[in-house]
Formats: sequence, C-alpha cells, structure tokens
Amino acid sequence: MYTDPIADMLTRIRNAGGANHDTVEIPSSKLKVELARVLKEEGYITDYKVREEGKFKILTVGVKYESEKQPVIRKIQRVSKPGLRVYKKAKNLPKVLDGLGISIVSTSKGLLTDRKARKEKVGGEILCNVW
Repeated sequence: MYTDPIADMLTRIRNAGGANHDTVEIPSSKLKVELARVLKEEGYITDYKVREEGKFKILTVGVKYESEKQPVIRKIQRVSKPGLRVYKKAKNLPKVLDGLGISIVSTSKGLLTDRKARKEKVGGEILCNVW
C-alpha cells in the first residue's frame, strides 16, 4: 500500500518521460483519472485510458514528447503531501513560472488548473505543479 498514491503517479510519469517510454501504467482511482484529464486538457500528455484487469483498474497514460524525445513535462512536483496539506484561497493561488506552468488544484468544483480556479473564484488544495 502506498502512503501517497498521487506522488507515486507523478513519479511514474516523470520516470517514463526520462526513460523515453511511450506509455506508463498506473493503478487507477477517480482522482488519478481526473488528474490525467487535466494533464491532457493542458497538453502535457497525449491520452489516457482506463482498463479493467481482474478486479483492479489500470490507468494507462501516454507520455507526450517534443522533438528528439524531449518530454513535454519538464518538471512535475507534488505540493500538498499527506503530512503537510497546502490549501490556498483563489486570490492567493501561486503562478507557476509566471504562468508558463500550471498548478492543479482540488476544489469543490473538481480538479482545476490555477487559472480556472482563479477565474471561478474557488480555492482548494494544491496537488501539484507542472511545467
């Protein structure tokens, strides 16, 4: 059992990009699928699929590359951790690299990027930063 399944997902995506893999398989959950949805909408991954394998579900994420096998995700880091949760109001949400990257925020309206959360004026838990 993992202490932090979101950090495990982010690490698997980071490692797959560094090893030039086309896809990476991750044990699935609703939160991980929503995180993959946000990453796809923002153009950081190619696609994601959920498949059942026995009684478990597996999330397959397609790693996106620029030219010469350079991953689109330069850095992906966990912000809020099980031991130290990080919550921010909408007006206090940080901008990642002055808007070049994104923060993924868990809000009452679901997972949103920092830009969408500011636009809808909702705060929440900052899950990770991506650039």
